[in-house]
Amino acid sequence: MTKMNCSQEVLHAIQKNKPIVALESTIISHGLPFPENYDTAAALETQIREQGAVPATIAIINGQIKVGLEKEDLKILSDPASKVEKISRRDIPLILQTKGHGATTVAATMIIAAKMGIKVFATGGIGGVHQGAETSFDISADLQELVKTNVCVVCAGPKAILDLKLTMEYLETNGVPVIGYQTKELPAFWSRTSGIYGIQTFQTAKEIAAFIHIKWQFPLDGGVLVTNPISISEELPEKQVKHWIKEALQKTKSKNIIGKEITPFVLDYINTASQGKSVNSNISLVKNNAKLASEIAIEVYKKFKDV
Repeated sequence: MTKMNCSQEVLHAIQKNKPIVALESTIISHGLPFPENYDTAAALETQIREQGAVPATIAIINGQIKVGLEKEDLKILSDPASKVEKISRRDIPLILQTKGHGATTVAATMIIAAKMGIKVFATGGIGGVHQGAETSFDISADLQELVKTNVCVVCAGPKAILDLKLTMEYLETNGVPVIGYQTKELPAFWSRTSGIYGIQTFQTAKEIAAFIHIKWQFPLDGGVLVTNPISISEELPEKQVKHWIKEALQKTKSKNIIGKEITPFVLDYINTASQGKSVNSNISLVKNNAKLASEIAIEVYKKFKDV
């Protein structure tokens, strides 16, 4: 079995059965520009500690799976010159074999977190069914991981560039619970609204933890998706975001940009179009998610500590 390299902080938390929040590393290497990516990664870990939980940022460094990163690891991931690969489920064996650097997506982070017994994971937004998937079959591996892996994922909704209705249909068909934290409407990443309803609403982290406990103790395997709207002060207007996304996707077709290269291209396009506001919103929402994830992790710890 491949060895997982844990930081002393994370290892101690696992041994003492303390609340832990997993963090992905794709947002560091591919989601935010330098130096905001490094600063945000460090700030997320600090915020989780201040809430009373332990942060476990996950990545592959020099072919070694790491759960809990040192400052040098964060520097590697945030440096554009490091050539860090974006890693999902299918990519893990190859990056281990080639001893490269890998930034874990939602799917890869869930896999590693689950193997370490970490039950709660904070991210920005999940992948899903891409627009035009009826012909391209472009569906993120994040969704399949949510179907089968027992991790609670806290996000600001699916990424706004996706087909949100089909993403919700996919999750519903496969039995993945979608929870809205203090909202009845699915958040759309940069925006609080999407026009999509039919999610389960909970008002507190304690209620969410109780739901998770019942699901996994039943047992019903698979993840739980918690959607946490971006703050009102940091959100971008839904109509404006849709317009930018439409423009960006048209350019991906003309430039023949496909697969996992679509998302970073669209994010960069929207960052330019919004004059940097989208990056600020992204940083704000992921911090907001880390705070909620910490609260849920602490309540989940209380539920599972004697199991």
